[in-house]
Amino acid sequence: MKTIIEPNIINLVKKLELNSDIGFGKFMMPIMLTCEYKDGAWGDLHLGPYRKFEIDPSSKVLHYGQEIFEGLKAYKNEKDELFLFRPEKNAQRFNRSADRMAMPNFPEEKFVEGVALMAAYSRQIIPRRLGESLYLRPFMFANEVGLGIAVSNNYLFTIIASPSGAYFSSDSIKVFVERTSSRAAAGGTGFAKTGGNYAAGLLSSIKCKEAGCNQVLWLDAAEKKYIEEMSGMNFFAIINGELHTPQLTNTILEGVTRDSILELARSLGYKTVEEKLPINELLKLVKEKKCTEAFVCGTASVIVPIGSFHEENGTVYKLADDEGKISLILKDKLLRIQAGLEISPVPTWIHKIPKIDF
Repeated sequence: MKTIIEPNIINLVKKLELNSDIGFGKFMMPIMLTCEYKDGAWGDLHLGPYRKFEIDPSSKVLHYGQEIFEGLKAYKNEKDELFLFRPEKNAQRFNRSADRMAMPNFPEEKFVEGVALMAAYSRQIIPRRLGESLYLRPFMFANEVGLGIAVSNNYLFTIIASPSGAYFSSDSIKVFVERTSSRAAAGGTGFAKTGGNYAAGLLSSIKCKEAGCNQVLWLDAAEKKYIEEMSGMNFFAIINGELHTPQLTNTILEGVTRDSILELARSLGYKTVEEKLPINELLKLVKEKKCTEAFVCGTASVIVPIGSFHEENGTVYKLADDEGKISLILKDKLLRIQAGLEISPVPTWIHKIPKIDF
């Protein structure tokens, strides 16, 4: 597998101009990386201009949803140093998703090489302010033509990127407790990062918005009793000074940020607990002020405090510490580690990207 880099991409990047308010995922880098899977093997990596796909109307992805994706970031500090944060974990999760969706694995070392190349050629556009980054979106989909329900023989792997700021515009968020609909059931695709999981949550997102909330909190499909995760993030609560999060099951996405927070918190002396977390018990602890704060976490959002939980009947449970004292300590520490400004508790977390002279 060779890596082919088109010479004109340098000029494309140099011409890119961004507004001061970059938001999240609004502006695309004018370059992209692609790799095709045909005849049982991956072809060459190709870094070229950002372009539209020409896709046959009968391509399997459009009918049977065979697709997966990932999300990770590249960080640049004031020294103009560029870093990836635990990209091998994203590569591993990508292939776990591929296994579940009956898709071919993509070589992990080439996954890391691909995101590093995208970041290296985007260096001059990546913002330096703490909390801003280059969001990288690797994805793969089935593009074999034909309407037969069967595993595709052809796939396209692609990486696009977007200079991005904060995912949420507010300092804390309101969470809608979803007690009727389900996002993922045991034995399904809940642990895989595939678009169908997110599509299944869109209807509830309408209810969430109508209730004046920012994110949906999902419960287990079987009993509607235990907290699982948000629509696109993992969940944490501070209970009696301890860091609690739902234990992983095959219905919960194994977040890289989630895992990093657990290790970071332990290195800072906090006790961490991974166990089943009943929603009614949590809300009771919020009322008793024993659960003082809660937060969501993910690659896009990093860490954002939860201000309140909202029921569909209008009941509101407000957190005693809605600004998130402990969560913001963890967030600041994590952001500084990701930007290479502080020593990581695990040295292998940080992947420094060599500078490419244009």
